[in-house]
Amino acid sequence: MPETTRELLTSGGWKELEFGPFRDQVTIHWIRPFEDDQPGVALLKYEAGASVPRHRHEGLETILVLDGVQSDEAGDYARGSYIVNAPGTEHSVWSDTGCVVLIQWDRPVKILEEK
Repeated sequence: MPETTRELLTSGGWKELEFGPFRDQVTIHWIRPFEDDQPGVALLKYEAGASVPRHRHEGLETILVLDGVQSDEAGDYARGSYIVNAPGTEHSVWSDTGCVVLIQWDRPVKILEEK
């Protein structure tokens, strides 16, 4: 199996993967790290109450919620939700209950507000 392949993600296969530090109460499992001008692909696991401060998308970002609920100023996104954040958009993200998302970023985001 190719190094960038992950199986059964929508049925809980992410539970068998190793996650490392990313932000406070948010861990990451890289599927394909950023390299040169190539997009990054990863799984993010938010603990209950975790958040990411307001940030701007420097490129296209797409998210598939695999478990739990992810929220931003526009709403709550439960398991199975697919979110597209266009370049130049800004928001903050949190999860009251905890969640796991599959995310692809064209470019790393720019954090605008740190707590």
